[in-house]
Amino acid sequence: RAIAMSVSHSSRLNKLVREQYVRLPQDGLVQVTYVWIDGSSEGVRCKTRTLDKEPKSIEDVPEWNFDGSSTAQAEGSNSDMFLVPVRMFRDPFCLDPNKLVLCEVLKYNRKPAETNLRHTCKKVMDLVKDSHPWFGMEQEYTLLGINGHPYGWPDNGFPGPQGPYYCGVGADKVYGRDIVESHYKACLYAGVKICGTNAEVMPSQWEFQVGPCEGIEMGDHLWMARFILHRVCEDFGVVATLDPKPMTGNWNGAGCHTNYSTEEMRREGGLKHIEAAIEKLSKRHDYHICVYDPRGGRDNSRRLTGHHETSNIFEFSAGVANRGASIRIPRQVGQDGYGYFEDRRPAANCDPYAVTEAIMRTTVLNETGVETKDYADH
Repeated sequence: RAIAMSVSHSSRLNKLVREQYVRLPQDGLVQVTYVWIDGSSEGVRCKTRTLDKEPKSIEDVPEWNFDGSSTAQAEGSNSDMFLVPVRMFRDPFCLDPNKLVLCEVLKYNRKPAETNLRHTCKKVMDLVKDSHPWFGMEQEYTLLGINGHPYGWPDNGFPGPQGPYYCGVGADKVYGRDIVESHYKACLYAGVKICGTNAEVMPSQWEFQVGPCEGIEMGDHLWMARFILHRVCEDFGVVATLDPKPMTGNWNGAGCHTNYSTEEMRREGGLKHIEAAIEKLSKRHDYHICVYDPRGGRDNSRRLTGHHETSNIFEFSAGVANRGASIRIPRQVGQDGYGYFEDRRPAANCDPYAVTEAIMRTTVLNETGVETKDYADH
């Protein structure tokens, strides 16, 4: 009974019945599901409409609107918000020709909503496009039952200590692989640039990687991968949390390690450019910590303790193959003399637009201090 109650009621509906309807012909009509980031800076919302033909590009998808007062993004007296389509994917839930469409949110005056961090990220990425920035982000997450307890953990206790779970195999080491593999396949079908997955150090904790993506593409693909994860978990009746420290005590937290390079870093002799970028990051540590989680560093303070494969939140450090450093240079990059580096500070619940924008502001646009420059007029 305890095991059965850890999943949602709706997940116990007969999914074979749904299949009968999913495969019905649509006579040329198309379902388009609009996806956006809500007022929490972490949650995603969606709603669906019918178009009379399959959109071939994002320009074929019309703007829409929603009630921002119900998503913590507007007052009830002036609640309509605009949904502006920015990237389109295939729909792995309703299948072809149906679409998932990621949207920016604009307020009534068509200015970006407070949690629309894509807007400024896009401006910055356009400015630095000649440096061809590539990103790969490693999204860690934890599976929970609907009771808020890690999925598969004993109801009134804890599993054995960490050690056998990372990249583990076996029913006593791994919980929820069906969800992970379903998410992976759904992302591939959708066209999300997912490039890998593995079980993480804490039991019920997993990771998937998205990339390499260039510029604004990174945030778009990671947000859609997150949406698909939550939607797959809904089918299985469990919850995916991006909390950076879901379990207190001697358990690993959850990050979103960000791998980054510019074109000159990827060329022979690029290590000197990697080291120059790390030097710039070292002088702007406080600024980056503030934007690497949705609450100005408060979430990350629970995770970045200097233990459990993290650096200390108050100190900046860098090293080759060092998972206890703020910045890790992979051993192979150190040997080759070119490649990329990994910023290990972003929290699992970071906004990838904020993270990638901050890295570009510091390493390419040479900003310093805690203030950011407004490039609207440039």
